[in-house]
Amino acid sequence: MKVAIVHDWFNNVGGAEKVVKEILECFPEADLFCLFDYFPREEREKLLHGKDTRVSVLQYIPFARRLYRFMFPMFPAGMRSLSVKGYDLVISSSSCAAKGIKTGKDQLHICYCHSPVRYAWQLRQEYLEVIKYRYLQQILELFLVRLRKWDVKNTSGVDYFIANSRYIAERIRLNYHRESTVIYPPVSVDSFVPVTSKQGYYFTVSRLVTYKHIEVLVRAFASLPHLMLVIGGNGPMNKSLRKMATPNVKFTGYLSDKDLQTKMQNAKALIVGANEDFGITVVEAQSCATPVIVPAIGGYLETVTDKTGMFYEYRDVGSLVECILRFESGSGWNDPEVFRRHVHSFGIERFRQEFYTFVMEKYRSRFGA
Repeated sequence: MKVAIVHDWFNNVGGAEKVVKEILECFPEADLFCLFDYFPREEREKLLHGKDTRVSVLQYIPFARRLYRFMFPMFPAGMRSLSVKGYDLVISSSSCAAKGIKTGKDQLHICYCHSPVRYAWQLRQEYLEVIKYRYLQQILELFLVRLRKWDVKNTSGVDYFIANSRYIAERIRLNYHRESTVIYPPVSVDSFVPVTSKQGYYFTVSRLVTYKHIEVLVRAFASLPHLMLVIGGNGPMNKSLRKMATPNVKFTGYLSDKDLQTKMQNAKALIVGANEDFGITVVEAQSCATPVIVPAIGGYLETVTDKTGMFYEYRDVGSLVECILRFESGSGWNDPEVFRRHVHSFGIERFRQEFYTFVMEKYRSRFGA
């Protein structure tokens, strides 16, 4: 059995890349394909078994590394430049273009869908709001309409969808009119351990980009000067967020895995502002017995309980402030066993078993092997 794994791109390490790592654990002989690959050797060894990838023609455009996210009108052409002929099983790991890889009738294509293209569907309006000029918004909207049409058209090559949450399964049904099987992504719950006492700060970690809505957190803590927020991560909004931040908001920049775990373990609570499809970081925090404060939307409704966190209204600064004050006045977050029981169902071994079993059942059903 020859296996090809197709991913959107390898640039930053996020939840999707951790999923690819565990798919490779299931199929270690697989070859890797993607639109772009900018992984340094260290990340390649850690996540991709040291494997090189076969990249699209878009990789060789001079400004691609810096502006690849704005190149989405060229993604269809990029996928057409990749060939997976000769492979029996094609697994796409997709939140954008990878599921559009061209496959034949003699191949089985299974897509692990992290999300339908966010900026073409559920986050379309949020991306348009970033554009200051109306005429540029109109041009972008035309491209997004074309991207949605291409996105739907290319689902026809997928034999089976796996969704990373019930929330995404519903998005697949609404956007693509396809059914899917939910397999939660892998979280290294055993490597995140509780500490005996918490320190007096709230913590968030994220790429500092628009749709993560870190500015909601910054504005909330501007009205809570007696509380401290620590923000981990880098991104294009770094300067603007620092400019609006009050003295009780601290920025760490990039955090190593070890430093991230320490910050998460010792935080009073983890706070997030984005609408996440699943939210691996939120599960990691709960693995540390660190409570979470999250929007009442998306995958959080599946990964957080009222015993492990609190909910506020999405993008509503006032609701977040009120939620933090309720958290400050409450108690009952000091039983690590409650957290451990909850996160157990999101572990790595569970993912490997469910994913491998699903794929091999479909493979044997198709090819009788």
